[in-house]
Amino acid sequence: MIQTAKRLETIQEYYFSKKLREVRVLMGEGKDIINMGIGSPDLAPSMEVIASMQQAILEPGAHQYQSYQGLPELRSAFASFYKKKFNVLLEAQSEILPLMGSKEGIMHISMAFLNAGDQVLIPNPGYPTYTSVTNLVGAEPVMYDLTEENNWLPDMDKLGQMNLSKVKLMWISYPNMPTGARITIEKMDELVTFAKRHQILLVNDNPYSFVLNDTPTSILQVPGAKEVALELNSLSKTFNMAGWRVGMVSGNAEHITAVLKIKSNMDSGMFYGVQKGAITALKSGDGWFQELNRTYSKRRALMFQLVDSIGATYDLNAAGMFIWAKLPIASKSSEEFIDELLYEKDIFIAPGTIFGSNGEGFIRFSLCVTEEKIKEAIKRFE
Repeated sequence: MIQTAKRLETIQEYYFSKKLREVRVLMGEGKDIINMGIGSPDLAPSMEVIASMQQAILEPGAHQYQSYQGLPELRSAFASFYKKKFNVLLEAQSEILPLMGSKEGIMHISMAFLNAGDQVLIPNPGYPTYTSVTNLVGAEPVMYDLTEENNWLPDMDKLGQMNLSKVKLMWISYPNMPTGARITIEKMDELVTFAKRHQILLVNDNPYSFVLNDTPTSILQVPGAKEVALELNSLSKTFNMAGWRVGMVSGNAEHITAVLKIKSNMDSGMFYGVQKGAITALKSGDGWFQELNRTYSKRRALMFQLVDSIGATYDLNAAGMFIWAKLPIASKSSEEFIDELLYEKDIFIAPGTIFGSNGEGFIRFSLCVTEEKIKEAIKRFE
């Protein structure tokens, strides 16, 4: 018997990987399941983006290996995007590294900076991949609480009281996933100061800034943040390019070089056509963002009706493409509740517990579903 690596004992199969198999079985039995669980945009990229990719695949060299650092034009497009949208100056040659999606960056950053036994501050609730990757590289996850009472923001007093002697890295994600909480420049400044004081690498995972959010923020807006901070970003949500797998990490040249050492040993560059499409996307005008938010605003208004019918409560001012809703006090557990919806109403949503213990009592709805499907879901509660 060939034994698997011990690192596999530290992780489980991704929740959505398992649960979607269950959903597919139900669909195979003829159930009309409305999937509101996954944040995978159902909308298409702009026709200009698609045309750029189509034209690019006919260019000489389009199907050869590409640079590990991405096309110079792509790095320049990211730099221009950050200047325009965040007023952040990035040196295209040395402070930006294109990625095959920001999820790849979580692994690369962890491999570049963490040794076995190092500790990592991970938000609870938060993206499950932060914990699984930390375990895979032999580091130790240390959860820090995000709570409704504190607007799902880090409690700096509590963080300061922790034993941080072994902490090497801290993950944050704002606008927050899964809660939709926003963050201010003042709070980000506190986090940067905290990271400098304790010599912690602070990483902001930032894919939701332009979905239903009129105050886009970047950790790199804080003066001096590049000394201790990296930022991940992605075209998946902003430009409906989730399946294209394209994102980036930005920060100071030394940190980016460290990540590149890992990346260059893990892949052989991003497909040329994807990069050319990404360049066009990053040059999109204000009309693209306005139309995207009009669509999500209409969906959100309907989704609020659905959540109201369940009796859950929510924050009207949350950003991003999810609704994070609190179940009634007398309700079942989050996982019992979503299974009840799945088997009795043929509606799939995400339980808050997959994002951490502080997600108990909460459920998450994705706006990546058509207005027609949301209306159908509402009817199932009438």
